[in-house]
Amino acid sequence: MAGDVHKFVSHARTEMGKVVVGQEEAIHQMLAVQVCGGHALLEGVPGIAKTLAVKVLAQICGLEFQRVQCTPDLMPADILGANVFNMATSTFTLRRGPVFTGLLLVDEVNRVPPRTQSALLESMEERQVTLDGTCYPLSPFFTVFATQNPVEFEGTYPLPEAQLDRFLFKIRVPYPLAEKEVEILERYQQGFNPRQLETMGLAPIEPGLLAAARQEVATLKVEPGIFRYIVAVAQRTRDWPALSLGASPRATVALMLAAKTLAAMDGRDYLIPDDVKAAAPPVLRHRLVVKPEADLEGVTSDRVIAEILDAVEVPK
Repeated sequence: MAGDVHKFVSHARTEMGKVVVGQEEAIHQMLAVQVCGGHALLEGVPGIAKTLAVKVLAQICGLEFQRVQCTPDLMPADILGANVFNMATSTFTLRRGPVFTGLLLVDEVNRVPPRTQSALLESMEERQVTLDGTCYPLSPFFTVFATQNPVEFEGTYPLPEAQLDRFLFKIRVPYPLAEKEVEILERYQQGFNPRQLETMGLAPIEPGLLAAARQEVATLKVEPGIFRYIVAVAQRTRDWPALSLGASPRATVALMLAAKTLAAMDGRDYLIPDDVKAAAPPVLRHRLVVKPEADLEGVTSDRVIAEILDAVEVPK
């Protein structure tokens, strides 16, 4: 049914607003990720409701929620699970890890070593886990929301490009505005407790609404000129002077899917260039590598994306 995306987003935004104050842009992008069926990297300082927002989203969507608190000694089996020998039956039994869920929050993902980070690659890309040669399918709604702190680097491991490329969006979660922070204090004064979400009266979405919203996005029309525009943007990242690594074909596909989702969230069944421009920063910012000399001059991936969007001709 037409309008399923708008119905889902409207309901989810209203319910999340009961718990999370402000952060409208971040919430908008989180909902886009959920509709698009991708994964997101949330970047922001501690204490700005990143984890809370993910927990609320899982509850609204009616998805099973699991959380992994990342530490340097975390092993792949701690995320994926392992086959455990049962002495009583002399057989191996699969002990499922937290990845077998609907929505997985990977807290401070850059605190685990590369070997453990790579344990998420297959599950994020193919929604399956391979253990001892056997493939185990994950939920079709399996989504990873990973968080990282942008200001603390001691004891962290930068995410490799192959891992970053699996994230549809990199969502920047800023400090709240002053009036929103006042509202946070007022809510706490009135008895708000983020550890008691079950008392907030959050209404889950109708069964099947998320699947219907994803199907609606899949049917959106895209004109050939928009295809060429998306490819032109991606191509320019590969020869841009300030970049040492541009967008991959996976990024090109992600840009189209994200733009279609944003178009559906705006109530349209067709794509326009402005949808591509809106999707480009969260889709591309974590996939582009700025050259060291440009980085020293203060050039950021967001600035490069803005320059590329200005340089590429917009289709009529």
